[in-house]
Amino acid sequence: MIEAKAVNFAYHRGEPVINDITCKIEDGEFVALLGHNGSGKTTLSRLFMALVHPRSGDIFVDGDNIEKLEPADLAHQVGYVFQNPDLQILEDTVFAEVAYGPRCKKLSETAIKEQVQAALQAMGLENLADAYPRTLSFGQKRRLGVAAALALNPRTLILDEITNGQDEQEKDNMMDYLQKLNKEKRITIILITHDMNIARQYAKRAIVLNDGNLVFDGTTQDLYNGVRDLKEWGLTQPIMAILSAAFIISAPTVEDFCEKLCLKEGGER
Repeated sequence: MIEAKAVNFAYHRGEPVINDITCKIEDGEFVALLGHNGSGKTTLSRLFMALVHPRSGDIFVDGDNIEKLEPADLAHQVGYVFQNPDLQILEDTVFAEVAYGPRCKKLSETAIKEQVQAALQAMGLENLADAYPRTLSFGQKRRLGVAAALALNPRTLILDEITNGQDEQEKDNMMDYLQKLNKEKRITIILITHDMNIARQYAKRAIVLNDGNLVFDGTTQDLYNGVRDLKEWGLTQPIMAILSAAFIISAPTVEDFCEKLCLKEGGER
């Protein structure tokens, strides 16, 4: 569980970035953290991970105030994948990069090997274990960041724009795997994204920030009902949401929509 209570934050005594935000993310949720560029969503996620600390208010992880903690203190609870994957690369091989966290936890080499191989396989990087991480493509580096977080077996994953740089197949594979982790292992997923289709299809709940203010906290079904005007928050309605509302069909994907539309038309005949 991650909770923010009346949190305010500003960088270097400048303009406020986070304004009096209160919210709670329970264990096992799949949450999309949304907002326009500069809305404060990445800053809020960094507060959740103790990468920065509030100017006022409190952040709690599993009921404990993290005001005096550092990211390393939370690594076994919260995994964080940066928007820029190069910021996380520390080692000279893909295997060593993913093994870095487990080795810091002083796990046995057998356990490290098992966890690293499982994480690499999940992200489709098992054939690149010996590669130099900085020579990977941008999309591969993103998947490497996710693999490194997965290797620590955290209870919560915070993922900042991880589908950027992925082709459609890679994107689907990654999101399907995260959904599986969420459903089968009840790992909490906090997904920062500008992809409204991804948010609508996978997340059950959305938290929307606008200029540092929390303006929406509810179900993605309510957010993407095809009726609500999201432009004032710098968001757009997914095409599928608009079509689903127009035809009164609940469908997360194009395939589901076409199938249900055909069934509906067939039934009316």
